[in-house]
Amino acid sequence: PCPSRGQPSRMFASNATSAMKGADMDRLWLKGYPAGVPHDIKPEEYTSVVELLEDSLKKYADQPISVCMDGWMKFGELDKLSQQLGVWLQSLQLEPDARVAIMLPTIPQFAVSMAGVLRAGYTCVNVNPLYTARELEHQIKDSGATTIIILENFAHTLAEVIARTPIKHVCMTSMGDLLGAAYGAWITFAVRHLAKMVPKFEIPLDGRNVTPFKKALSMGAGKPLRKPQVNHDSIAFLQYTGGTTGLSKGAVLTHRNIIAATLQAEAWFAPAYQGQANLSKLHSIAALPLYHIFALTLLLLALRQGSSLSLIPNPRDIPKFVEVLRKRPFHTLPAVNTLFNALLQNEKFRALDFSALAVSQAGGMAASEGTAKQWQKVTGKVMIEGWGMSETCAIGTNNPVTATQFSGTIGLPRPGIDIAIKDDDGNNVPQGQNGEICIKGPNVMRGYYNQPEETAKAFTADGFMRTGDIGVMDERGYTKIIDRKKDMILVSGFNVFPNELENVISLCPGVVECARSEEHTSELQSH
Repeated sequence: PCPSRGQPSRMFASNATSAMKGADMDRLWLKGYPAGVPHDIKPEEYTSVVELLEDSLKKYADQPISVCMDGWMKFGELDKLSQQLGVWLQSLQLEPDARVAIMLPTIPQFAVSMAGVLRAGYTCVNVNPLYTARELEHQIKDSGATTIIILENFAHTLAEVIARTPIKHVCMTSMGDLLGAAYGAWITFAVRHLAKMVPKFEIPLDGRNVTPFKKALSMGAGKPLRKPQVNHDSIAFLQYTGGTTGLSKGAVLTHRNIIAATLQAEAWFAPAYQGQANLSKLHSIAALPLYHIFALTLLLLALRQGSSLSLIPNPRDIPKFVEVLRKRPFHTLPAVNTLFNALLQNEKFRALDFSALAVSQAGGMAASEGTAKQWQKVTGKVMIEGWGMSETCAIGTNNPVTATQFSGTIGLPRPGIDIAIKDDDGNNVPQGQNGEICIKGPNVMRGYYNQPEETAKAFTADGFMRTGDIGVMDERGYTKIIDRKKDMILVSGFNVFPNELENVISLCPGVVECARSEEHTSELQSH
């Protein structure tokens, strides 16, 4: 550190600071950030998601990562099991950039599978277990997945289409596989024979192999896991969109994207946990399906923090869900508006102790003002709404966790993210005017898998991704979604958005929830 070297460094730092201040001046939302929330994050902190995972798995080895049906799993156990699964996957001699489909609900096997696939150096393809055969066939073919990890409950769907897909390796798990020997065996028996939740199926072999999940783990036990050759630009996940405008597309999420989204979530939620001496003591509720990008980010955040999750395989069973909530304090509860609403209708839920609850995070669909007001009345906590997409690694904008009331907006861009409201030609519209919400940041996908034309259409000339959502940004940087671009209804020459109608109706006494019919929307459009 001689003077001749020190001076240029200070000059560079000064110039960089000036440039940052200039950039921040254009990001008017930064003024609304809670104290301590950084303006940007540094994905370079990790070379890959694998490094993030392995760092946490070792650091928090003795801490619990999840509980499901009273069966606990520690970080150290997740480390061991995911390594064993990774070794088994590598033994299949898959191609270096192989895609591995994961068709699991919110059970412990999901985290083991996700971590195992990534640690082996492959790409996770998350699959909705409730897919129809047609939807499953499309996603497997489109992704080119040659291996699938699946719960036996859904194997009948796979059996219908596997002959027309590139799948060669099937890893089959049962509900109780990771819930302990005796209890797990009982759960599997109950699911198969009492609840009869495993329809009959027959997987045609014809060059394929079917390996029980527990056998795959045992085959990888005691063997070294080869270090994968992955970096920031490697594909970590193919996260498929809902396909509301046609066949679903695979959003290419790189290791850099996933790291960025995890660090953004950590930075944004930090003010809510002030006073919590040990973040590893935080407990969150994973009621949303882990294959969905919203819940997946929650899992990654828990892994980063060393905190734990209650896994809820069937959140539709509200009485059983509420019983889980009664068992231990919970600090974070992410949910869609429908789930918040269902909980509010349950008398036992309304009697719970909400003193530990720090974050009530709404996302996945529009949150209604009526539900938000009722939530605050019952729990004493503010519901904060966020917005995002599979293409943005979940939440791109969020209301501050320090909010004292529901804002009716989707909040502010998270650290490192830019939002612009643009017209059809990609030009920024004047502040306060409606336009398409466009987003740029380290969390935004690289593009759609093997669809260069769709990727080109998705981005503006200046690098922002078009979201298809119509919104307006106010002078504080808060954005309000008007509706989906394709859902706009023309009535006597005026633009009418279903979201506006639903929000007003939700405030009417006696209304529990609003929903729209696409058929009726089409009729209004035609008139």
